[in-house]
Amino acid sequence: MPEQLAAQIQHTLAALADPARAVAMRAYLRDQFPFLGIPTPARRAALKPLLKVDFDQNRLLTVADQLWRLPEREYRYAAIDLLARHVGQLDSSAVAPLLALAQREPWWETVDGLAGVVGDVVGAARRNDPDAQITMDAALRHDCLWVRRIAMIHQLGWRLDTDTTRLFGYTEALAPEGDFFIRKAIGWALRDYARWNPQAVRDFVAAMGGRLSPLSAREATRRIA
Repeated sequence: MPEQLAAQIQHTLAALADPARAVAMRAYLRDQFPFLGIPTPARRAALKPLLKVDFDQNRLLTVADQLWRLPEREYRYAAIDLLARHVGQLDSSAVAPLLALAQREPWWETVDGLAGVVGDVVGAARRNDPDAQITMDAALRHDCLWVRRIAMIHQLGWRLDTDTTRLFGYTEALAPEGDFFIRKAIGWALRDYARWNPQAVRDFVAAMGGRLSPLSAREATRRIA
């Protein structure tokens, strides 16, 4: 049951808490959030047996929600690992709950983890539904900058399957924003696609000119020869 799994995860991670390490981990995120003090490799090794479950979408999202209610960030990372491991059980109807999770005490590390899950869900749905990315079009216009960031980076890893109309269109839509995390996301998304089509990104950045922030342009072209 979801409640039992969430409790098992909580019990397992609480036993590994390292208060001294937690201080440094908290400082890394500007002292905004509490931590147990568990490194990622140790967390994943401890939880690996527990994440081997046969849950449907509703139960997976229920566990994620329950873990998200706990204060320490490691529980949220565990929720993301669970969702990523069973992403094949999620369909397009999971996008809205995932975006809702992203808005609860958000910062880049949880948002980007959920962005990877959202991207996998949308990418899989697009194989059968050419309109699957409409959910990301709506996310691009969301009031929450973190949801807009997810829209911008949801195609990471799509390689030549990237919808370039959306990639470049989203960039143009978000380029006027001054927020660091939005500008960084633009550069990251463009740089990822540049690995597979550097000339397209080079031409686009040149055409954007001064409309693209120096940060975004620099990140986009950093690995282009």
